[in-house]
Amino acid sequence: MKTIPLGATDISVSQLCLGSMTWGTQTSEVGGHAQIDAALDAGINFIDTAEAYPVNPMNKENAGKTEAIIGTWLAARGRRDAVVIATKCAGAGNYIRDGEAISSKTIREAVEGSLKRMQTDYIDLYQLHWPNRGSYMFRQNWTYDPSGQDKSATIAHMEDVLGALKALVAEGKIRHFGLSNESAWGTAQWLKVAERMDAPRVETMQNEYSLLCRLYDTDMAELSHNEQVTLLAFSPLAAGFLTGKYQGGAVPDASRMSINAGMGGRMSDRVLGVTQAYLDIAAKHGLHPVHMALAWCCQRPFPVSPIFGATDMEQLQIILDGKDLVLDAEIMTELDAAHRANPMPY
Repeated sequence: MKTIPLGATDISVSQLCLGSMTWGTQTSEVGGHAQIDAALDAGINFIDTAEAYPVNPMNKENAGKTEAIIGTWLAARGRRDAVVIATKCAGAGNYIRDGEAISSKTIREAVEGSLKRMQTDYIDLYQLHWPNRGSYMFRQNWTYDPSGQDKSATIAHMEDVLGALKALVAEGKIRHFGLSNESAWGTAQWLKVAERMDAPRVETMQNEYSLLCRLYDTDMAELSHNEQVTLLAFSPLAAGFLTGKYQGGAVPDASRMSINAGMGGRMSDRVLGVTQAYLDIAAKHGLHPVHMALAWCCQRPFPVSPIFGATDMEQLQIILDGKDLVLDAEIMTELDAAHRANPMPY
């Protein structure tokens, strides 16, 4: 399994990252433990989670169950040094702290909670799940309006949070800092303020990215390259669309679409047709579409670690079977041509 640097840090992680967001709802504790074991055996040492997980559904009752499953795995296996763990603090409007926005106070509370649930003394990568000021992620780009933002308030917020993160690093409770669902402007401000304060710099950005969702390809890609900010690409299989399992209107039992018909706004009148263009390229070259989609992410011209998820061991094994695939130039060119012909399907 290829490894890459985590941002500008001295941590090397497997290029593929094991996502955990279904552990505690669709995936049992036993299933979560089995996935970590299998991933490590395959050379994958990077696990992403969040205090808000699991999903399907996401609610206050379930929040924290995923981290707790990671904690019981750590307690049972005693292999803390074998894994790099990333987790996240929920932002404004969350259901964990009754909507309280991210601040130095909530950061410390959230870190202490995550440490306790995961039964560990430190978190390798601590991320903000979404910005307090709002985001254009999750299909909000279609009507995005930043005109109500207050720059001075945003900078003051960053100073407050970075002060808390600096203290938590000094205490050994977190090692590095990352963002999620952020913009190029926002990330640049975090980097600027951190440098001025000698505080933890942004090492990673966890945004949605796949063959069907390529918002990251311009300004954010440039920032990633020049500032050594690694993209942790969530939904690299487009929430399952790129597996082909929803083609023809199919809704498999226990799939995400069986729980969330709108697929978080991804279900549109174009998405299945656009998906078929990519499935056809995979079929033409004798590739599994899952392997092709993940390999494409890994070969982007900026640092990327795709976060994949599997609800069961059968799905996980399919992913592991293609973990070392490298696409040739012909296939990459065809994928770009498909994107130009079918941009922004949702």
